[in-house]
Amino acid sequence: MFKKLVSLDEAKQIIARNFSLEPVGKENLQLKQVYNRILAEDIVAPLDVPPFNRSTVDGYAVKAEDTFGADEDRPLALKLCGQVRVGESPKVSIEKGTTAEIVTGAPLPEGADAVVMYEDTVQRENTVSVHASVSKGENVMKAGSDIHKGETVLRNRRMLGSYEIGVLAALGVIDVKVYKRPRVAILSTGAEVVEPGEPLPTGKIYDINAYALSAAVIECGGEPINLGIVEDESQKMETTLKKALSMADSVITSGGVSVGPTDIIPEILDKLGKPGVIINGIAMKPGKPTTIALVNGKPVFSLPGHPTSALLIFQLLVRPVIVSMAKRPAEEPRTVKAITRTKLFAARGRRTFVTVYLTKNKSDRFIAAHVPLGLSGAITTLSKADGFIEIPETQQFIDEGEEVLVHLLKPSLY
Repeated sequence: MFKKLVSLDEAKQIIARNFSLEPVGKENLQLKQVYNRILAEDIVAPLDVPPFNRSTVDGYAVKAEDTFGADEDRPLALKLCGQVRVGESPKVSIEKGTTAEIVTGAPLPEGADAVVMYEDTVQRENTVSVHASVSKGENVMKAGSDIHKGETVLRNRRMLGSYEIGVLAALGVIDVKVYKRPRVAILSTGAEVVEPGEPLPTGKIYDINAYALSAAVIECGGEPINLGIVEDESQKMETTLKKALSMADSVITSGGVSVGPTDIIPEILDKLGKPGVIINGIAMKPGKPTTIALVNGKPVFSLPGHPTSALLIFQLLVRPVIVSMAKRPAEEPRTVKAITRTKLFAARGRRTFVTVYLTKNKSDRFIAAHVPLGLSGAITTLSKADGFIEIPETQQFIDEGEEVLVHLLKPSLY
C-alpha cells in the first residue's frame, strides 16, 4: 500500500517547498544554434541600425532645397554627377544644383538629405529634370532609426525565435549567452515492454513512454536522455538510476511505482540520497501511483506505466518544473469553456481528470465529449483528446449540459 496519499494541491506545495526550480546554468552558443533558446543576458546594440543614412527608393539623391517649387509642369534641372550602388561607399558628394543616381538600400552620399523617386524625374544625358519637390529626410532611412547604438534591444529571459535572431544578426552578434537546457534522463521499466524496431514477441508491447516523454521534455525546453528499458530487478535498477542521476539534472521513470512485487522504484530512490521520496501516491485519477523524490538536490519523477496516466501527470506536475529549470517564461493555463455532452463521474475521494475531445454546436459553442481511457495501456486517448476536465475530490459528477472549463492539451487547436 502507499504510505500516504496526498492531494494534488498538496503535491504541488511539496514540490514548491523542496525544489529550487533554478536554471541549471548558462552557455555561449553560435547564432545559428540558438533558435528556441532562452536569452541569458540583455543585448545592448553595439552599433546603429542601419549604420548609415540609406535610400528607401530607387531615384536620385538631392539637396531637398534644390527641389522646392518643382512640379509636373515646371520641372527643375539638376546636374548628374555620378551613381551610388548598394553595398559600396559613395564616391561622389552632392553640391548645390547636383544629383546622383541611387538605388534602394544604398548609402546617401555626403551633402544629400533626400531622394527623389525615379518616376518623378526624367534623365537626358547629364541632366535630370525633377518634376516633384521633396522635403528633407524624404525617402531616407536615417542611421539608427531602427536601432540606436547603446539601446537594449532584447531582454534577459527572452525566447529566441526568428525575429529575435534577425535582430541579433542585424547587430552582428554571433556569440549568444543562453540558459542551458536541463538534461532529463528517461527510462522505462517492465517485463512487457520492447524497444521499437525490435521483433515483438507474444505478450509484449513496444515502449511508448520513453519516446512520448522525451518529446514532452523537448516541448518544454529540456534535453532528454533516453536510457531505454530497465529490468524490474533491484540491482540493475539501482545501477541505472545512479547513472541517470550522475549524468542528468532530473530523472523521469515510468512503471514500477504501484504495489506489485516488481514495483521497486520507491524503495530504491529512498536509498540513493536525501531526502529521498517526498511523495508516494497522489489522490487523483488517473495517476494515483505517482512517486516523486529529491535525491541530493535532483528531482526524480516516477510516473505510472500507463501512457495516458504518465503523460497527464507529466503535464500537471513535471512540465512546470522543467520549464522553470530551463528558465522559460511561466506558462499561462490554456483553457476554453464548453458544454458537456454526457454525464461525467468522478472517483470517490480523488481528484479526477476526464479526457475530452471538442466539437462545436450550431451556436458555435464548444461541446466536450468524453474520450474513454479504454484499456490500461491505451495511448490513443491522448492523441484523440483535445484536453481534460478536472473534477474536484468533493464532487461526485458533472451533469450533462453543464458548462465546464477544458484545459487544452494542444495549444494550436483553438
